[in-house]
Parts: sequence; C-alpha cells; structure tokens
Amino acid sequence: MITKALRGGLLAVSFLLAACTPDYGNDQYGHKIDNAQLDGRWLVINYWAEWCGPCHKEIPQLNALAKANAEIRVLGVNYDHQQDDALRKSAETMGIQYAVFQKDPAKHFDLPVSNVLPATYLVDPQGRFREKLVGEQTAAVIQARIAELEKQSP
Repeated sequence: MITKALRGGLLAVSFLLAACTPDYGNDQYGHKIDNAQLDGRWLVINYWAEWCGPCHKEIPQLNALAKANAEIRVLGVNYDHQQDDALRKSAETMGIQYAVFQKDPAKHFDLPVSNVLPATYLVDPQGRFREKLVGEQTAAVIQARIAELEKQSP
C-alpha cells in the first residue's frame, strides 16, 4: 500500500523530472515535439524559407532521408519565424513531410547563426551540435557526413 507521504514524494519527483526535460515546443500542426522523439538519435535540423530556391530542391531529399533511416530524425525550422497556420501552410506548400519546429531550437542545441539558406545542422545522439552544412544537400551526402562524424570522437 502506498502511503500518502510516499505518493506525495513520487508526485514531487515526477514534477522535478518533467522540469528537467527540454521543451521543444510544437510542430507545424500544433503537436508537441517531446524529447522521446529526439533523444538518442542523430538530428538533421534544416532551416528553410519559401522564397529559397535551393530549399525547394532540397526538401524531397530530406523527406526521403526522414523515411529511410529511423536512427536519424529530420526536423525543419522556418527561417522567417512563421507560426501556427502560416507555418503549416508554408510547410505544406514546400511539401515538407517531417516535423517543423514552431520555436527555433538554435539556443537549445547551441547552433551557430546562419545568414545563408538552406542551412542544415547535424546534432549527435547526445544532443551536441557537430556540423553545419550550407547550401542544398542530398540524403546521401548527409548520411555520409553522419557516418564520418560517428567515426570521430566529439
């Protein structure tokens, strides 16, 4: 039988643990992006905009990468900081089939600023920023870079 004091202690611990997990906010559909979806996987975080020609060419490659490899999580960030319906519509116009952050995760992952698009950041399974790729990328190039980074010590 769980005592009232023990139940209260368990509740307090669960609140503390919840406070320690990162808040990644919501995606373009308003669904929560939680740490269970991201932790322990390589993250490919791509900054894009509707007005960016190379971004339009790159999105199908990122969609393919997202579907092909369960160990890699592809995520988008709208460079123009769109939110809610504007973000959802823009992501649909671009044909994006993966989650797009409503809140820029740059601060959480310590990503350097990029004034060039598209910009793609590789974050390792421990949550450490490892590399910035500038310009249009292919799924094969991203997978090759991740394979190389896995061989190197952080």
